[in-house]
Amino acid sequence: MLDGGILIIRLVIGLLFIGHGAQKLFGMFGGHGLRGTAGWLESIGMKPGMLMALMAGGGELVGGLLFASGVWLTIGAALIVITMLVSIITVHGKNGLWITAGGYEYNLVLIAVAVGIALIGGGQYTLIN
Repeated sequence: MLDGGILIIRLVIGLLFIGHGAQKLFGMFGGHGLRGTAGWLESIGMKPGMLMALMAGGGELVGGLLFASGVWLTIGAALIVITMLVSIITVHGKNGLWITAGGYEYNLVLIAVAVGIALIGGGQYTLIN
């Protein structure tokens, strides 16, 4: 049962991060693609925007893939944590904790999940066991 629970958490979080990365990099799932993401990042002072967009989208895509698969889980969790910390520092932190005010509540939950699963381990159901 424990391994099944860990698998569900890994898949939901990992696949959603893959989706967010695909939004930023490829414009999939209603995203703005690399150029749109780069422009937005530049507008909030993160320059060069194209490099920052590649790092954000790549971190989410690769981190999500590793997290979902359980392969190099610690690296995947670290990529998720780093992207969420950057999001807190650059966008959500100034708005306080609660998401209703645009705060970092959700980012903090994702950090806790990524760190918690990294500490517990990927469980029995990973691509490489």
